[in-house]
Amino acid sequence: MQLRGISHSTTKAAFAGFALATVLAMTPAACSTAEGSHLRPLAQAPAAGQAAAGSPACTATSRLIPSCGAWWGMAPEVFTGAPVEQALHGAESRMGAAADVLHVYHRGSELFPTEAEVRLARDPARPRLLMINWKPSFDHTWAEIADGALDARIDRLAAYLRRTFPERFFLTLHHEPENDVDDSSGSGMRATDYAAMFRHVVLRLRAEGVRNAVVVMTYMGAPNWAAEPWFEDLYPGDDVVDWVAMDPYADDRVQDFDGLVNKTRKEYPEWPGFYRWMQARFPGKPVMVAEWGVFERERDRSFKRRFFESVLRQIKRYPQIKAVLYFDSPQAPRGDTSFDSDPGADRAFSELARDPYFRSTPVPRP
Repeated sequence: MQLRGISHSTTKAAFAGFALATVLAMTPAACSTAEGSHLRPLAQAPAAGQAAAGSPACTATSRLIPSCGAWWGMAPEVFTGAPVEQALHGAESRMGAAADVLHVYHRGSELFPTEAEVRLARDPARPRLLMINWKPSFDHTWAEIADGALDARIDRLAAYLRRTFPERFFLTLHHEPENDVDDSSGSGMRATDYAAMFRHVVLRLRAEGVRNAVVVMTYMGAPNWAAEPWFEDLYPGDDVVDWVAMDPYADDRVQDFDGLVNKTRKEYPEWPGFYRWMQARFPGKPVMVAEWGVFERERDRSFKRRFFESVLRQIKRYPQIKAVLYFDSPQAPRGDTSFDSDPGADRAFSELARDPYFRSTPVPRP
């Protein structure tokens, strides 16, 4: 596809004056010491009502926004075939910390959360929030879904959720839509069709009694897609979006966390980076890094370790980021993102997962 420079006026307007308006907290992240063994005792968030001496207790809002720090979560052991409970418990043992958020994927007519996911969410020892990623259909276009083609499926899911899971959970719909856009007339897959589909599904779920879904709009987080003239048309509206999210990965262009969440390219000189764009475009919404991963670099085996150390140093520069969810997979489509592929990376990731910044707000109990 021929990529074009940024020309859409809305993004330009959103970023105008950003450098003068934005003040970033530059305090270095606090460090904590991790165990050296591969299987570690789990670091826990403070018990409900506890906080640092002299400070008020950290809590979560009705939209699951933590008042202190950020949620720590992951999609564990993806593409390994491990059942979700085994995968999460294994990942938590490997990193020596409990996940605040479990990221799971569903498609089509599947009902969610599953029994296993409910058990993990309601674990009395360490409850977890669910981030449910749902692609409603691979057989219908976005326009068809917006016109009601899946209403029976949506209603069935709503009834299941009302019966099964009254707790609050994160829900994102057809994440990373950018590379599925077909801008040709009548395709049913234009950016405006995506926005209409998203709105229709959320509003119908709400009309059918699902009021506990905290809705997340998830972008890919890549400059080339943000350069497309239809990019702004993807957004379905503030009334149906509670959080905005990005899914950036540390490819060869990225050296640290700063570069991950604010990817730029010289081909798109007007693009400020995704976090900066989100700050300007959605100043009142929390930001989620819904997927992030660090690929192996065969010629630089210490890269993962250095990258994880950069997150620890730099995360507090991004106060609007309220959740960070790792994509842990030894066989992701573009490489190995497992966090413990070498001992140095393992230790650095464990230290990051156990840092007080990610341990300050306890997960709400069912």
